[in-house]
Amino acid sequence: MRGVLVSGASGGIGKALAQAFAGRGDRVAVHYGSQRDKAEAIVAELPGEGHVLVSGDLADPAAVQELADAAEEALDGVDVLVNNAAVGTSAANAHPVPDTSYVDWQLAWQQTFAVNLFGAANLSYCVARHQIERGEPGRIVNVGSRGAFRGEADHPAYGASKAALHSLGQSLAVSLAPHGIAVTSVAPGFTATPRVSDRLEGEPGTDLRAQSPFGRVAEPWEIAEAVVFLASADSPWTSGAVLDLNGASHLR
Repeated sequence: MRGVLVSGASGGIGKALAQAFAGRGDRVAVHYGSQRDKAEAIVAELPGEGHVLVSGDLADPAAVQELADAAEEALDGVDVLVNNAAVGTSAANAHPVPDTSYVDWQLAWQQTFAVNLFGAANLSYCVARHQIERGEPGRIVNVGSRGAFRGEADHPAYGASKAALHSLGQSLAVSLAPHGIAVTSVAPGFTATPRVSDRLEGEPGTDLRAQSPFGRVAEPWEIAEAVVFLASADSPWTSGAVLDLNGASHLR
């Protein structure tokens, strides 16, 4: 059994990731930021044993170190890290240039990068250092976004942060390969999670589904299955890859 740390695992894709790894016999550390009740319910429902709950503000470097240490101890070693937590693309944090004040523009970029990039970078560092110290091979998988390539007009900080996350993963892939640590990223398109369920209603939902020739959007489990493959022991040669998961809705 491997130890797997999934950040932002209190719902949506993170929940699907925790379920997918636990279903394969791994021990999972379910990280949450503020939704403790939801995270506790997920841990209670996971198959198998040895799953734990960890918390911490990813925008706080000291808290990131503490949660990485806690997961390392509770799982007897974190073999796989999935950087899933993110400030997303809800209507509440939209910041298009024509409609956003300079103060709100600054705030959107600071809050988004603090979690989506700096939080992921710090957590990757802390987990990788533990893996190096143990002398064990490891896997890091970043959950990026299609928006890194096609742009996010209403959420430019989100698109830019995910592009930076992909680049971070490729840099770490080169740096950590001599230590047996493979680093990859996935770039999902629109995915049907509870947080964005309102965007799938009415005409906007029809337009979103029409972006893919399959006529639908992704389900969280589809993203999770791809991540599980990239994190597997038999896939070190994928290191450095960014895997598109968008149902042919954006080709590059």
